[in-house]
Amino acid sequence: MTEFTGRPGEILERLNRLYPALIDLSLDRLQALLARLGHPENRLPPVIHVAGTNGKGSTCATLRALGEAAGWRVHVMTSPHLVDVTERFRIAGQLVSEAELVATLEEIERVNEGAPITVFEVLTAAGFVLFARHPAELAIIEVGLGGRCDATNVLTRPAACVITAISRDHEAFLGDTLAAIAMEKAGIIKPGVPVVTGHQHPEVLAVLQAEAAKLGAPLACRGQDWTVEPLPVDMHTTRGGSLSVSAGLRLTDRFGTLELPAPSLPGPWQCENAGLAVEALRLSGLTVPEAAWQGVGRVSWPARMQRLHGTLAALLPAGWELWLDGGHNPGAGDALAGALPGWADAPLHMLVGMKQTKDATGFLGPILPFATGLWAISEPEQHLALPVEDIVRASGGRAQVGPTLARALGEIAAQAVADGQAHGRVLICGSLYLAGVALRQDGWRAR
Repeated sequence: MTEFTGRPGEILERLNRLYPALIDLSLDRLQALLARLGHPENRLPPVIHVAGTNGKGSTCATLRALGEAAGWRVHVMTSPHLVDVTERFRIAGQLVSEAELVATLEEIERVNEGAPITVFEVLTAAGFVLFARHPAELAIIEVGLGGRCDATNVLTRPAACVITAISRDHEAFLGDTLAAIAMEKAGIIKPGVPVVTGHQHPEVLAVLQAEAAKLGAPLACRGQDWTVEPLPVDMHTTRGGSLSVSAGLRLTDRFGTLELPAPSLPGPWQCENAGLAVEALRLSGLTVPEAAWQGVGRVSWPARMQRLHGTLAALLPAGWELWLDGGHNPGAGDALAGALPGWADAPLHMLVGMKQTKDATGFLGPILPFATGLWAISEPEQHLALPVEDIVRASGGRAQVGPTLARALGEIAAQAVADGQAHGRVLICGSLYLAGVALRQDGWRAR
């Protein structure tokens, strides 16, 4: 995946040459730049700051849906983008226009005056500038990496913080133990600001509890301070005599009990992500209308168990399904493994491509038992793609070499026709960068 394309990309590539390090966790450079920009980060609407290893994007998307269901204007800053850099900034409900993003990046480039800066710091500053200039009732800011030294952590007083599921990832930067990684994520906790977290490993939870207590930040933990569970399936007869199924969620906390719609995002893990978003708003101190909670059933977020219907999907025979998920670490592999038994009715082929720095063995281990076929993918434009030979080794030799999505899909389709398989599924997974390639090839555009 090309990191940046088009006019915004040209500016970012130019800025990238000022500080070409891949990742450099520090706040000093950004704080100096924000001071020259007039501290836009201090002129935002109420902010919910979201960190964690898995589920950050889905939780942010749910928060956006809740805010918009409430009738609010909502700003959202997320990363990375999948197809175009404008996806990172949603201003009062609309993706930033390329023209406004270019103007903002050019302004930042002028103000920065050639000082060392990273691309993520520039993008974070751009988000703050854009959000400060447009009125809204809520801003949702996703941490890029870690928390303590992430560029977004210049925020000093969010309305609430969320820490989603924590597992091993980015160990070269965040530490090689769950406790060390949790300490980095806990860096977004601010004095007196409520924090919401879900089910966590005991080692992680101990760190979050200690940091919250030290800062006097109320910590709401799933299972202790709040719960969210699927409602029992309700079978009823329609006017035409056929059965239909409706289900939702029930969330309970110190404010009482809410019955929520079923999450529109597929996957059993979305129950927790929905709960995190609802509980964060409940604890934020904002006056939230009851209509907001209907947003749980209106969430849209690409590359999270998303079914594709475009150009790539058309390479498969009629009756076959093409799905996409961007999960890329052992925790995501565990989550996928919890969903895949529901697909036992048909063959499942997995097309796996990963980033060079990721734990391929840890990701593949939980999902391998569900794969009818496994294909190692490395697209030419896939950013820092892991060589297919490494994926084959991580699979214990089970994987075939794609090496591209189109070629693997073509071979799967030919075999399905030859075997007379009328129904089957293909899941593209392992990397958000591969997800970006897949979405672009399938013809998807953010809206």
